[in-house]
Amino acid sequence: MRTNRFMPEYKTAEELQNLQLKGLQWTVGHACKGSARYQKRLLDAGIGPQDIHSLDDLRHLPFTTADDLQEGYPFPLVCVPFDKVVRIHASSGTTGKRKVLCYTQKDIDDWAYFFARCFEMAELSREDRVQIAVGYGVWTAGVGFQLGCEKFGAMAVPVGPGNMDMQCQFLVDFESTVMCCTASMGLLLAEEVNRRGIGDKIKLKKMIFGSERSSEAMRARMRELLGLEHMFDIPGMTELYGPGTGLDCVHHTGIHYWADYYILETVDPETLAPSPEGEIGEMVVTSLRKEGVPLIRYRTRDLTRLLPGECPCGSPLPRHDRLLGRTDDMIIFRGVNMYPRTIDKILSATEGISCEYQIVLERGSDGKEYMTVKAERDQSVDASQNENLSRKIASQIKHSILVSATVQVVDYGSLPRSERKSRRVLDNRN
Repeated sequence: MRTNRFMPEYKTAEELQNLQLKGLQWTVGHACKGSARYQKRLLDAGIGPQDIHSLDDLRHLPFTTADDLQEGYPFPLVCVPFDKVVRIHASSGTTGKRKVLCYTQKDIDDWAYFFARCFEMAELSREDRVQIAVGYGVWTAGVGFQLGCEKFGAMAVPVGPGNMDMQCQFLVDFESTVMCCTASMGLLLAEEVNRRGIGDKIKLKKMIFGSERSSEAMRARMRELLGLEHMFDIPGMTELYGPGTGLDCVHHTGIHYWADYYILETVDPETLAPSPEGEIGEMVVTSLRKEGVPLIRYRTRDLTRLLPGECPCGSPLPRHDRLLGRTDDMIIFRGVNMYPRTIDKILSATEGISCEYQIVLERGSDGKEYMTVKAERDQSVDASQNENLSRKIASQIKHSILVSATVQVVDYGSLPRSERKSRRVLDNRN
């Protein structure tokens, strides 16, 4: 049974709202006082700390974007003196400049605490051995997982990504029970364990992965090859501490997010109007306790939806759906707006198709755009079924997206694998 060493103390929605209001008032005041850029943005919007009287006032606050972080490079939106900054982390930037975030000791302590909550939510014990196969360095991933694991009290096995020989050796020798990695790395590892025939020698029971979407077909394949009891989704971004800002429980009915540390909104990416509960929108976050670089209505570009009702686990923590993609993932093909997840769903629902795929976009000599979808055939299916599968998938794509695509069914294992994030859309039109 799950203990409650790291779970929030509030029990009711009213208690949470009171906590969030106090956090929102503090954050706006802290940002206004500590950052000239924030102060100007709030002044231009005609709102200040003294105007925050209820959570409804959140909608009057201006949005913050990645541009605000990149334009202030190298230390954007810092709201504390530099003698209070104990660490920096960075994520890649689309304009070539990294988004650099500063952390106070309290920020680090808070991050460790709520990351430990992730392991508690996954019902780990201190006897678990957690193999951490994500990137270390200036990125938040590796150090975040290790920080939370050590705070929780389980054994951390800090391997980093890649190096299949070491990963498999450690799984066997150290009897790791939990693997933390990207979904692509998880699939790569599962296939390697299967290839080496060491499935009966490992004790892996749970996998926690984030950083990219994972299809149902990919999850089913990993579960089958590794004999996993649970697979958990962990969201997070450098701007909001790092990974560990939520986790789905063992009922897997949505991701519980730490509403005592940040407010989560979903908005229409085009109009910025609030998305109704249950409908997909862009995730917008406002931190409630962050000192170094607080966030006010930060547009994450991630797409998700808020989930209504209570979880069977009984937790008072609210839930959002798995990350369903990003607003900048959208492809415009022959004038039609589409997301890779739509093709992902079609392939996952097609019997006889495995979990890896690629979408290749090209422009022909006639000036027209062409789409090729490459999908791996399941190992149990004979190559003689390729043509039937291709026709079936092409028909589903035409029906769902209203565009035509050439579908190539290829052998299992023939598409590239990655220990980080798999690149599944190749846009060669330009």
